[in-house]
Amino acid sequence: MARPVVHNDSLRRDLLDVTAGLVDRSGPARLTLRDVAAAARTSTTAVYSLFGGKAQLLTAVVEDGFRSFGDSQRAAAGGGLQGLGNAYRAWALQHPALYRLMFGGALAAYVDCQPDPDAAMDAMQPLKDAVASAQSAGTLREAPVDLVAAAIWGQVHGLVSLELAQVGPPGADWAGVYVQALEAVGRGWAA
Repeated sequence: MARPVVHNDSLRRDLLDVTAGLVDRSGPARLTLRDVAAAARTSTTAVYSLFGGKAQLLTAVVEDGFRSFGDSQRAAAGGGLQGLGNAYRAWALQHPALYRLMFGGALAAYVDCQPDPDAAMDAMQPLKDAVASAQSAGTLREAPVDLVAAAIWGQVHGLVSLELAQVGPPGADWAGVYVQALEAVGRGWAA
């Protein structure tokens, strides 16, 4: 008698990772659950059992990405704005497919995929907390926390996105550029 297939956390993790990579290469519209299952060496039944379908799988990938990203931000929160900025880039470079999927707009046209909007906001809470703390300490100028956090996020995000896309001067020292940019952001918002 054949033993039942166990759909465990390891398989769930593999499916999330495989899906992010496949979407990064081909886009969400071309993604099939058959391709996902084959790449993860499992069955489509396992995908349906764990996620319910394509839209739910894509939603889970994005939400898992924001969870992982948020975890890295919370771990770096003790380093203030500089630590958060460095963790932002490090996470993006370690998870480029997920980063592009979460922030690149690939799912914008895929209406069946509806990630929880709070997932991104929760991941950015350490930045808001750092802004509020720096303002309380008098090292960051007073302005609405959400506005300052969004402006800093946009600057950091833009530079990381350019690096991942390799859009810039040939042979750019992205690490050096990033350090200079973080310092400029700090000076720009200093009290």
